[in-house]
Amino acid sequence: MKYPKNDTSKLAKSKTKTPMSETMSFLRPKRHLIALGIVLLFTFAAPELWAQDGGEAPVEETKTLMTKILDAGPFMAPIGILSVLMITLAVFNFLQLSKKKFAPDDLKSLIVANMADVKVRSSIDASAQDPSYLGRMVATAYPLVDATDPETLGRQKVEDALADFSVRENSRYMSWIGYFSVIAQAAPMIGLFGTVAGMIMAFDTMGLSGGSDPGALAGNISLALMTTAGGLVVAIPSIFCFYIFKNRFNKLVGEAQEVAIEGLDYAVATVNADQQLAKVPEGISEG
Repeated sequence: MKYPKNDTSKLAKSKTKTPMSETMSFLRPKRHLIALGIVLLFTFAAPELWAQDGGEAPVEETKTLMTKILDAGPFMAPIGILSVLMITLAVFNFLQLSKKKFAPDDLKSLIVANMADVKVRSSIDASAQDPSYLGRMVATAYPLVDATDPETLGRQKVEDALADFSVRENSRYMSWIGYFSVIAQAAPMIGLFGTVAGMIMAFDTMGLSGGSDPGALAGNISLALMTTAGGLVVAIPSIFCFYIFKNRFNKLVGEAQEVAIEGLDYAVATVNADQQLAKVPEGISEG
């Protein structure tokens, strides 16, 4: 039986289309994506394969900071106690050295207003009821105001009383601030002592092992140096706290003394106002 030529060619073409050719024709437009996937797979998988082929030992996990501190030995205990004391002192001085406890604004205004009207007794009563530094200072010094001395109102005695009060009170405040200096000096010394002790033990270990284990020696030295690092971590903030609180205290004390002297100046100016006007030569206007 003979087939037409056209039918034979169509049958031959249909037989040449195999499943493999169909698959290749489907993957040909996506060959770039396939190549990119192979590259990424090789990139992420190759390091692990190289590590396995090389037979490298697994990397030891890094110790945490807390673990290193605990491994540093008993010398870290006093350093930890000093750090707690430093934080406690910082909070205590921050609460103590406040403007409200030294020179509150309402008391300052009241003292200046009363002394401008020469109401010394009212200033003393108002100050005695206020527990602040300024209140106790004025209640101690203003009773020495001398009405029989209208030119100065006994300024010298009042200023001496203010100075005596400051000497008595300031030592109490400065003693708490001074502990920062003690901590700043003690913490590095304890840390250095711990480092020296650790180095001695490290060299003893090296002598016993004959230097055959440098990794253990390096680990011992690292732990020994942790005490020095801990001491410095405590000492450096203590130095800053000492100067910050000292300057703050001096500023508050100076402000309280300035208000007390300013009030006395207002009183002297009010008492001698007529005399000051009388000293103005005749014919010169007050403006």
